[in-house]
Amino acid sequence: MNEYKLFGQRIGLIGIINILVSLSGIILLPILTKNLTIEDYGTWVQIIVTVGLIPSLVMLGLPGSIVRFLAAEKDKRKVQDGLYSVIVVILFTSLIASSLLFLFSNPLAESLFGGRSDLVKILALIIPVECLNQVCLDCFRAFQQIKKYSAFVFLQTYGMVAFVAYAVFSGYGIFGAVLALLLSKILVLLIMASLIISTIGIKIPEFSYLKEYLHFGLPTVPGSLSNWVVGSSDRYLIGYLLGVAFVGYYAPGYSLGLIVYMFAAPLSILLLPALSKLYDEGKEEEVRIYLKYCLKYFLLLAIPSAFGLSLLSKQFLIVLSTQEIAMKGYLITPFIAVAMILQGAYKIISQIIALVKKMKIIGTVWVLAAVINFGLNVAFIPHFGILGAAVTTLVAYLFAFTFTLYHSSKYFKFDFDLKFILKSVFASVVMSLVIIKWSPVKTLDILIVIGVCAGVYAVVLLLLGGVKKEEIKFFREMSKI
Repeated sequence: MNEYKLFGQRIGLIGIINILVSLSGIILLPILTKNLTIEDYGTWVQIIVTVGLIPSLVMLGLPGSIVRFLAAEKDKRKVQDGLYSVIVVILFTSLIASSLLFLFSNPLAESLFGGRSDLVKILALIIPVECLNQVCLDCFRAFQQIKKYSAFVFLQTYGMVAFVAYAVFSGYGIFGAVLALLLSKILVLLIMASLIISTIGIKIPEFSYLKEYLHFGLPTVPGSLSNWVVGSSDRYLIGYLLGVAFVGYYAPGYSLGLIVYMFAAPLSILLLPALSKLYDEGKEEEVRIYLKYCLKYFLLLAIPSAFGLSLLSKQFLIVLSTQEIAMKGYLITPFIAVAMILQGAYKIISQIIALVKKMKIIGTVWVLAAVINFGLNVAFIPHFGILGAAVTTLVAYLFAFTFTLYHSSKYFKFDFDLKFILKSVFASVVMSLVIIKWSPVKTLDILIVIGVCAGVYAVVLLLLGGVKKEEIKFFREMSKI
């Protein structure tokens, strides 16, 4: 039980950080949508999507190499050489990307960023800063300084929210918001860099281990690109095919649907180390217990959340954004919410692939999912608009989940509790009747309905025997501090 207890406590700690980070987008949503034009908000979304894309390409997978090779390294000189080699290479590649953004700022602005070449130039400055920020964060992971890592993730997220909110409320518009994004990232970078330098000092790198690091990191780049295509390229295509305003209509409903994945985020961080240790020790039955309960209790929360968010999407969007955005984008949420259930379940099941060291399957599934997603988006968006993009996202995640489930079951089987899923869906349907009957509009009414629905769902699920007494006791013990 001690191992389960430690795992549960870590899930709780990292879960809190992930919840706070996930909610930051919801907090920022009304600040931006109620104070900017729909075109400016759509441009903001495009910038955030780009900040997620370019670093994943230009960093060449090297931050992951830092975690892999420096975590157990005791020789300070090797740590210095490894870290500063990575920093020099990433700074070089990110500056190349930044220069290209500057050079092509006008055509990029016309096609994707609402004609705002000034914002593309600020974006060019953000890229190298963001890359170095990610390197510093992974340094704390490699040094196993998880509290510092969590603190800086929080500071980076909410520092950005504070800076952007100040700029927008002060009347500086989209230009001020993007500039605030840059300044907040620079501030956090300076703090992190000073701490790292005070710990390991400064050294001119000899690049002794760079080849090994690249050999490990480069193969991860196609997978990162494919993940981005599935998760974010729809915003680019919407902006290019329909205009940046439609990105503004699409993104808020998408963000609501993403909340469902929040319950799986801590599992994706902590599950593999725990399972690897047990699997390598031959404790396969305990691996099955972890997989069974992690999947069950992700679905326990994710399924009713998807129902609730889907039915309350219009009301949420009216409160958090504008009537115009709500009416045009509320139908996006149900498709994304279901897609995030599939993505969360995939994250758990895919641990089997990692345990048996068949990582080519993971690479294959996301390349294929990216091809499906991109192709369907090109076909659907011109005819079905932003709803077509949402449907395509669901199809891509359904493929990834199904493909991975099929292949993982060849190597390792565990109890996939289909009866529980059906009971959870039934309880969610009963819960949904309360939402439909109540039809809340005001913020207080929405919050009351959420509380009532949570109680209804729990009672119906217990009456159906969806959660057994011994399981409740197990998780109560696991979560005790």
